[in-house]
Amino acid sequence: MKWFVNEGSIVRDIWGKADTILFIFAGASAEFALNKSVDWLYFTGKLPADPLGRLFSTVGYARQIVFAEYDDAMRAIRQIASIHQGVERSRNARIPDSAYRDVLFMLIDYSIRSFELLERKLTIAEKEEIFEVFHAVGEGMGVPGLPGDLREWERMRAAHLQENLVRSHFTVDLYKQYRKHLGGFRYYLLRHVQMRLVPQKVNNLIGLGSDRLLGILLPVYKISRWIGAGAYLRNLLLPEEYKMQVIRLDEAGH
Repeated sequence: MKWFVNEGSIVRDIWGKADTILFIFAGASAEFALNKSVDWLYFTGKLPADPLGRLFSTVGYARQIVFAEYDDAMRAIRQIASIHQGVERSRNARIPDSAYRDVLFMLIDYSIRSFELLERKLTIAEKEEIFEVFHAVGEGMGVPGLPGDLREWERMRAAHLQENLVRSHFTVDLYKQYRKHLGGFRYYLLRHVQMRLVPQKVNNLIGLGSDRLLGILLPVYKISRWIGAGAYLRNLLLPEEYKMQVIRLDEAGH
């Protein structure tokens, strides 16, 4: 059996734990709000109507691919490309190639950042594995202009952060939707996770500020995971409508 991601890969470790996936989700939710092409996500109306669900679906597709057999993963990748082509036909315009690259770059970057924040520093070889997996996803979707290796990705990622992000009325509206769908306390926690996780450019544009809360809570949470209470504490904080989705992420990763 040929897997899209080899058994034993660090990518399976990262995407096999709900905690890490939630942090990837938190980072991506900040950067989505600043992307110059976020209007495409508003075009269908799905993002403002259900921002958490829309972001969960993006992360869910990525996770499905990571744990799929090679042929199944390629079918899922082609399906994603087909869905986007349908949106393009509806709007009679093309999604910019940079927007596809931006999403792939986010998945690479927040996979690294989330794992390192929750677990340990990654080796260069492990970072290269993460890059190669999402590079293969991009190639399968036919995304042009992809970086050839990790070093080139780092350069392109830095350029993207300078060139492709802007604070707009979409940013303001999306954060209002986050607050509405999460409630005040969960929204407060989300922002503090983002403070610790996102690149400084993202933090500056949103105006997140500096984190103190997570610096206190994260060591406590790591201890709770070590004694087996982490999932229980995490699930207490989740919105009811997404709790089972997150629990299933953990179950599917074991």
